[in-house]
Amino acid sequence: MNKTNKPNKPYVALVTGASRGAGKGIALALAATGATVYVTGRTQHEGDAPLPGTVHATAIEIDKLGGKGIALTCDHADDQQVAEVFDYIQHNSGRLDILVNNATALHDELIRPAPFWENPLDLVNILDVGLRSAYVASWHAAPLMAERGDGLIAFTSSFGASCYMHGAAYGAQKAGVDKFAKDMAVDLKPYGVAAVSIWMGMLQTERTARVIAEHPEQYAGFSELAETPQFTGRLIDALYRDPLRQEKSGLVLVGAELAREYGITELDGRQPPSHRAALGGPVQAHPAIVA
Repeated sequence: MNKTNKPNKPYVALVTGASRGAGKGIALALAATGATVYVTGRTQHEGDAPLPGTVHATAIEIDKLGGKGIALTCDHADDQQVAEVFDYIQHNSGRLDILVNNATALHDELIRPAPFWENPLDLVNILDVGLRSAYVASWHAAPLMAERGDGLIAFTSSFGASCYMHGAAYGAQKAGVDKFAKDMAVDLKPYGVAAVSIWMGMLQTERTARVIAEHPEQYAGFSELAETPQFTGRLIDALYRDPLRQEKSGLVLVGAELAREYGITELDGRQPPSHRAALGGPVQAHPAIVA
């Protein structure tokens, strides 16, 4: 049984880094509820990036699903552009209910099996767009939510926060956003705003489709285990509507495990597995608070 029973009224959400991949899928899932979904991204025209997808195309798909899609071109490495996004949302919607911090600088050499010093130094940019950018976006979102006494800030993370996955920079970014959720939840608690980090499993995205096409023998059986990005979006929707949402604030959640709690499956009925046994589980925050 789905434990969520918050009224099914449209909300206002922002999903960062939504031209493609996890961000796009999450935005589309939120759109299916009738939400107003702001999406940010750098890609304005097809062909500008090595992978398909644009922020405007995502907004159009949001509209087709019954939501209201609003595309905002933004480079999350530029604090001024980020500030303008939140000014626009405040001016046009007057509120923000959900922020999904997903924008991440994923280098094309990310999955190249080599020691970190033999990979391009640019892989460390994930600590700028991916970690610092999530802090900046949350800094802007928090007062909008705190003023209304309601809201959810969600960080997209992965098992790479626990085990070795794609090298040191990737792991540090994932561990970093997990800590953001833990610590921001402390500050947000008096205002009724929740913060969580969600570990996604292997994802069916444009990037993974390209990798599978290049190395099909390494990814046999991938589709049976992989999650759609929409799956995480449906979890975020359910979490926002959960009347006991605050009990999960500050937690690092394994998406597949949260789905079982909420009775959520993929649209085809599959229940994506948790990889906790193989890759480790999240470490939750110690209850001590040192001001």
